[in-house]
Amino acid sequence: MDKQLRFDGHIKHIARKASHRVSALRRVASFLDRGRKLLLYKAQIRPYLKYAALSWMSCAASHTRRLDSIQRRALRLVDAADPPAQPEPMSPLDSLEHRRDVAALVVFHKAQVQGVPHLAGLRQPPRIATRSTRTVLTSGDAVEVPRSRTSQHQRTFMGRVSRMWNIFTAAVPHIQEMNTQSVKLAANRWRQ
Repeated sequence: MDKQLRFDGHIKHIARKASHRVSALRRVASFLDRGRKLLLYKAQIRPYLKYAALSWMSCAASHTRRLDSIQRRALRLVDAADPPAQPEPMSPLDSLEHRRDVAALVVFHKAQVQGVPHLAGLRQPPRIATRSTRTVLTSGDAVEVPRSRTSQHQRTFMGRVSRMWNIFTAAVPHIQEMNTQSVKLAANRWRQ
């Protein structure tokens, strides 16, 4: 974090390191087939792009777009024309935003449903529906969304993931009975 409590410098550093690694991949790409280039991307570049992404997910969209452009550049390099010895099935990789959203939903599930102690600070109270005659709890697993007038605060983990959680729990039934792996699979299907 910098003096203004932002992750701008950190994300610029991440982008620079990942960009250098994409350049290194470009230098050896002619010697590798698509599978090995993809393996190098997954092992050497993608970890930089997604490490601790939940902590800085409230950064400006321009910074996340910068990381997405680095991923697109790397994937163009991976998918560059090879002499196809055998047709390889194209396995589309998820976008970085998709991966961040799935990870955020899984962490929120651990906090809300599983009650993991070190994530207790992320727990949100259940959403209360106000009727003209009474106040009642809503059915389901929806939570209160923290309100703020600033766009910076609305992009924070709690604001963004609370909104996403409410939509996710409306689309996916029986969230209370799911374990972490089934939530991850359901979030991947839902997010696609």
